[in-house]
Amino acid sequence: MSHGQSHGEIAREHFEQSSWDERYAGEARTWSGRPNAVLVAEATDLTPGRAVDLGCGEGGDAIWLAERGWQVTAIDFSEAGLRKAAEHAQERGVADRIEFRQADLRTWTPEGEQWDLVTSCFLHLLDHGMVEATRQMAEAVAPSGTLLVAGHHPDDEHTGLRWSMPGVMFTAEELVPAVDAERFDVRAEAPTRTETRHDETHTVTDAVLVARRR
Repeated sequence: MSHGQSHGEIAREHFEQSSWDERYAGEARTWSGRPNAVLVAEATDLTPGRAVDLGCGEGGDAIWLAERGWQVTAIDFSEAGLRKAAEHAQERGVADRIEFRQADLRTWTPEGEQWDLVTSCFLHLLDHGMVEATRQMAEAVAPSGTLLVAGHHPDDEHTGLRWSMPGVMFTAEELVPAVDAERFDVRAEAPTRTETRHDETHTVTDAVLVARRR
């Protein structure tokens, strides 16, 4: 969501493709271009292979993975976001390591395709939709691979999502039932970090689910 919005300004339309195409329109970056800190923490020591970044936005995470030797599939439903991500990948010299695909992650399924790393950082869906999305993500993890799902924890009231849209924010524990405990070793955490927005520093709580397939 846009950090400049107040609680009352967020509506269901915010979660539609047209809203994100509008957000990503123009030349300026919506996000920093840097990878999410939770991805860096969890993926730095992984052996590069095939990765899929679900909800890739402008491509910060996908580009970071590609620069570290991963072959990346980057998926988002925003045409404008994918266009920007492809431009940024070209600028960074890793366009040949990233395949961009347009898909709506509310209905996306892996259709039998699997990756060594399946990652989704700060994708949020309406009506507790991240539970089913996580179930599909788990099906996309190759043997010995890793699933990483991170999002805004419900404790982060300052984001505004909690107040106007119940069921959008999630804890990692809420996602655990979507992962088969017989096939995965699962870790659910709520780490905190500091983040500066508009010259104000906040303490942020993330919801982080890491599942390693046996």
